[in-house]
Amino acid sequence: MTRSFKLVDVFGTAPFTGNPLAVIAGAEGLSTDEMQAITRWLNLSESTFLLPPSDDRADYRVRIFTLARELPFAGHPTLGTCHAWLEAGGTPKRGGMIVQECGIGLVEVRRDDDRLAFAAPPLIRSGTPTEAEIAEVAGLLRIDRAVIVDAQWVDNGPGWLAVMLGSAAAVLAVDHARHHARRIDIGIVGPHPAGSDAAFEIRAIFSDAHGALIEDPVCGSLNASVGQWLFASGRARERYVAAQGSCIGRNGRVHVSHDLQGQVWVGGRTATLFDGQSQT
Repeated sequence: MTRSFKLVDVFGTAPFTGNPLAVIAGAEGLSTDEMQAITRWLNLSESTFLLPPSDDRADYRVRIFTLARELPFAGHPTLGTCHAWLEAGGTPKRGGMIVQECGIGLVEVRRDDDRLAFAAPPLIRSGTPTEAEIAEVAGLLRIDRAVIVDAQWVDNGPGWLAVMLGSAAAVLAVDHARHHARRIDIGIVGPHPAGSDAAFEIRAIFSDAHGALIEDPVCGSLNASVGQWLFASGRARERYVAAQGSCIGRNGRVHVSHDLQGQVWVGGRTATLFDGQSQT
């Protein structure tokens, strides 16, 4: 069966500088195993599969897969899928607000100048990690425990545990381990000097299907949950820009804000770089 697909660059500042996403439209009839197999074959950090909504309030439904598993939510797949749906002629039921249905429920996406932005979902796990958990992360990042300024569970689906370092330079200097016996998702955050084009440097280290620890180019879900942490702790006010991907040849920029109701929004540019037909 022929299905349309798009390869979308998300959070980039120019072509091929963000996080690529494969979006397969008309995914009805594909089994979970087939979706997982397609994702592994494409070998991108995530691929998504567009489906008709099962909730009347939603504009579309999406299933999100990494190389290892299906996720209930992820950030750059949300923006990239929304971009592909709109580009294919999708019309939101609520005018300027698009409603995505995914594993965690309904997620709102809005147009934000020349960007798309999603409403950060509630955390499913928060609070301070144990000292043993922080020590484990320090070991995997090959840094001394003492350089970790703060740590927080910021899990909105993937399982993120974030650590705050003293500076963006310290974040960029991390040379993490390449393998871990169990699945883990680590976020690293550090502030840039005042006056920089980005307020924070973010890195996302996660386990693949074979236990290798790899770096996500630009991660929306981590930026969403880190944003909730930064606003709640007073480290950020109103809005800021985060940089990500610097260590792996990318130049991602993530725009994070919160509104008067306290809702955190995570936005970035999206662009289709390849468009075609799949024989699946």
